[in-house]
Amino acid sequence: MGSLVAALLVGGSGTATAAAAAPAAAATAPCPERASVEVFREGGIPLVDWRENLEFDGRGTLWVSHVTKHRVEGYAPDGTLKTSFPVPGPGGIRRGPDGMMYVNFGVNPLTPRGGIMRFDPTAAHPEPQKVVEGISGINGLAIDVHGNFYVSRELATGILKFRPDGTQDEEWTKKANVFGTNGLEIVGDQLYASVITDTSSPVVRIPLDDPANHTTITNLSPNPLDIKLLDDLTYFGGNLVVASFRDGQLIQVNPATGRSCVLVDGLRMPTSVRIARGFGGNDPRHDLFVVEASGRILKVRVG
Repeated sequence: MGSLVAALLVGGSGTATAAAAAPAAAATAPCPERASVEVFREGGIPLVDWRENLEFDGRGTLWVSHVTKHRVEGYAPDGTLKTSFPVPGPGGIRRGPDGMMYVNFGVNPLTPRGGIMRFDPTAAHPEPQKVVEGISGINGLAIDVHGNFYVSRELATGILKFRPDGTQDEEWTKKANVFGTNGLEIVGDQLYASVITDTSSPVVRIPLDDPANHTTITNLSPNPLDIKLLDDLTYFGGNLVVASFRDGQLIQVNPATGRSCVLVDGLRMPTSVRIARGFGGNDPRHDLFVVEASGRILKVRVG
């Protein structure tokens, strides 16, 4: 949440809260899977040391966008900081089908003209280049197998779609008219989006070839006072795992049924969660990594 919407809504609090009573579709009970949490890297001052998003390049490096220090960091599996380079207000970061890494920039509301940058993860000193620019209020990022970019906006309607050459697909964006999206994840031919500004905390499914036919698969906050402030999400073991910034939770959602449960509780303003791919001895079938607005980077072992 580079726009700091969540921080404003929770008043800067990092205290996890218990889920209120809700229908069966809402996340109220722990998941049956056992999950353990360990600190991969300690944080600093909460909110000041805000790590916003993360992605693995599949070549042994974990890339993290540090929104408040305006840089992208590359970590080795042993926790060593291998490299870092400046990016103004970095947000969503993803590996493209070409093996390059892409990162949103200008996600801070004080940076009115943002976009997407590309960098080579194999370079000793990566030099990001602009692919898309001149857009504002952006946050999350997803990239399909054809190299199209999808960008979320927390305070606007419509998920932005850009072609690989950087031109905008305005018709697709107009049809994907969901307000307040944050995290984005592509599973097959479907795009899943978490919504941060809706008090019902919905997770939405948008068909890539028919974006007007988008549907809500679950509302995680039937009680409007229990808004989750949903952030990034990932696909893991056949389910979606969504970060709840406000409650300090990772919520597991079955995309077919909408049923949900709390996979992890007690985190400190989690902002993104990703599967560990090609990262040392970590197993993508069991290991997730999480970044927080507290600055911490965490490893979650499931099962």
